[in-house]
Amino acid sequence: MPPKKKTAVKRKAASESQSDDETTQSASKKAKVSKDSPGSAVASNGQPTNKVLPVNISFPPRISGTVRLSTWNICSLASASKKGFKFYVEAEDPDVLVLTETKVNEVPVDPFLTSRFPHCTWAISSKKTYSGTAVLSKHKPLSVDTKLPGHPDPNIVKGRIVTVEFSGCYIVATYVTNAGQGLKTLKEKNTWNEHFTTYIRDLDKKKPVIWMGDLNVAPTAIDLANAKSNWNKTPGYTKDETEAFQNILNPPESAVGVGKFVDVWRQNHPEDKHYTYFSYRFDCRTKGLGWRLDMFVVSERLLEKVKMCEIRSEIYGASDHVPVVMEIESDIITGS
Repeated sequence: MPPKKKTAVKRKAASESQSDDETTQSASKKAKVSKDSPGSAVASNGQPTNKVLPVNISFPPRISGTVRLSTWNICSLASASKKGFKFYVEAEDPDVLVLTETKVNEVPVDPFLTSRFPHCTWAISSKKTYSGTAVLSKHKPLSVDTKLPGHPDPNIVKGRIVTVEFSGCYIVATYVTNAGQGLKTLKEKNTWNEHFTTYIRDLDKKKPVIWMGDLNVAPTAIDLANAKSNWNKTPGYTKDETEAFQNILNPPESAVGVGKFVDVWRQNHPEDKHYTYFSYRFDCRTKGLGWRLDMFVVSERLLEKVKMCEIRSEIYGASDHVPVVMEIESDIITGS
């Protein structure tokens, strides 16, 4: 018998508005709300085509003995909150929620979030209404950090990384810097990748690592809809960026004593062409034209403890990204 679903969270349907994403070429016109029931149609890649959040949101309960982690690029907390953000959080009820591209200018005072997550860390950009990363947790971390050691420019780092330490792991949440239109900031992206690779490897030598968030890279050709036309032309899918990511997963032989990492969703879905970001432009959602940018990457030795990892494909409309969730044995976070 399949697991009994939680009581569905019901919301009022809302019209879709433009994206605030700094790198996604915001839509020149607002997308029209589909007259069909949300999620009633499916694109050629197998994902739903709804452009607003479903009226009823429900998920299976977490697997016994696990904690649920969720990551979501919300493309502005203020904007997403007007389009159903809280209905998703209520239905998902994650133990740890990572939010990227929050665009907050100060720590939000929101009883809805603080009542659910008593341990919140907000990394806020020095640039107003820009980037931003948050880790919201039901469990108290042992330590918290918002720096990227060795990086020469603290202003680039600020708002893009939060590391929280638990008894059995580190969670590293990132909204990785973008290579920019015309790849004008690819050099800065390479600098980020250089220092981040060193950082995550150093952490992994102490405790296993869960790296989650918007990693701003499509790792392989099946992680975006139009790979050939975007290769080495579009930020997120260049030789430098994909090689840096693969270098973390499978370190070169010269990196002695360095552990491997695993892209969890791709490990579990080796052939699926499902995406986490769909631009509001060009009717990309309806056509199934997207990128898989949001993910969970874990130390290889943690993989056996992962029990589920899925893209919440139907949770679209509050942002131009959809959430990704993972369930892992609870002792990794709780210590018991």
